[in-house]
Amino acid sequence: MHRPWSNLRARVFPDHWSLLFGQIAFYSFIMIVLSGVVLTAYYEPSVDAVVYDGPYAPLRGVEMSRALDSTMAISFEVRGGLLMRQLHHWSTLIMMAAITLHLLRLFFTAGFRRPRRLNWLVVFGLLVVMLGAALTGTSLPDDMASGTSLAVLDGVLQATPFVGPEISALLFGGEFPGNVITWFYPLHVIVLPLVLVILFAVGAVLALRQKPAQYAGPGRTENNVVGRSARVAAVKSAGLFCLVAGVSLLMAATATINPVWLYGPADPANASAGVGPAWYLAFLDGSLRLAPGWEFVLWGRTFSLAILLPVAACTLFLALVAVYPFLEERLTRDRRDHHLLERPRNNPTRTGLGAAGITFYGTLWAAAGADTMAILFNLSVNSLLRFFQVLLILGPPAALFVTRRICLGLQNRDTQLALHGIETGQVLRLPNGGYIEQHRQLNPYRRRQLVPHATQKGTE
Repeated sequence: MHRPWSNLRARVFPDHWSLLFGQIAFYSFIMIVLSGVVLTAYYEPSVDAVVYDGPYAPLRGVEMSRALDSTMAISFEVRGGLLMRQLHHWSTLIMMAAITLHLLRLFFTAGFRRPRRLNWLVVFGLLVVMLGAALTGTSLPDDMASGTSLAVLDGVLQATPFVGPEISALLFGGEFPGNVITWFYPLHVIVLPLVLVILFAVGAVLALRQKPAQYAGPGRTENNVVGRSARVAAVKSAGLFCLVAGVSLLMAATATINPVWLYGPADPANASAGVGPAWYLAFLDGSLRLAPGWEFVLWGRTFSLAILLPVAACTLFLALVAVYPFLEERLTRDRRDHHLLERPRNNPTRTGLGAAGITFYGTLWAAAGADTMAILFNLSVNSLLRFFQVLLILGPPAALFVTRRICLGLQNRDTQLALHGIETGQVLRLPNGGYIEQHRQLNPYRRRQLVPHATQKGTE
């Protein structure tokens, strides 16, 4: 039986900086697990009320849950506790950014084509599971910011028809706020990390079983791999882990994040001001802000478009991201195996669709901070929301059109360079009296990078 690691020593690994995002995500996950183990030893997942009597004077004598009390103790009383809390949070942000960039790199370079469609689903699964892990983790301190997020979550569930109220009752154990920590704690500490480990393992096995994808370049074809040996790649990977760990620790030691002592305990009667969701969850909040406040009655029930539209739009967007490789394969009828990555400009339609998706996501993401923008720039929050509503509708198709035209222009420039070479600025006079500019021809390797494979024969 063939094992994926049996020929690991003889394996060659492509060498390009954009191929490191997956490793950065995995190494950040290691930092999350290590810091999470320390935090678990001191955290108490309980909403039982206690009176705070710790060293932080502004909250002394305030009633709070044991969850927040233990979080305060970790921050101010446990040696290195605040460092571990901030390391846990910063590593989560780095991991989310690395997974997002890895997914974008796979999309724009067509790294999802056969035989790597399952790899795309694994990376997308990592993104979705990390969103769940981040949501459950930020709710565990039971501070005002997390309490406000849970109130929004409960409102969305209550307004979702048919299944929403039942899910809310199950999650919160009755009426809000309930005891949601009893659900979120095992999910965050055991279930979701285990799923992430499984996904990383599946991704590693798939990567070892398949021929590595590489960018077009000198001596690179669909049938070979040009890169570094497994030993050199392992040394560079170890160095990358040290770099990720060092940067994460430096950020945790110098940059404050999630200061729960400034927010105070959660209170259903109040709402936090000036604190928005984490950047990777902001698009959900932005969709709620941009949805129109329309509602209608059907079958004796009231349905609110302010909830239905955001839930439907975000679910559809994520579903399209997940199945895109299969849609493209079906539309293009390209079922061949590909081991060379494409330049984004060489597929203008796909690159334009990616720009449209980024515009759609970015508009929702920016709308989540409309209130803060209004305060900072002395603008009307209602005017800002209307602007984002218009941008949400017109922005994606405009981004598709503009990006596609830019890609076609870059393709034309590359073709001219491959056919005529680089302008030297030297003008020669011909015997017949005419003038011609000298061009320096490109070498075959450079032409192979500039021109799509379908037109190579015509340019060589």
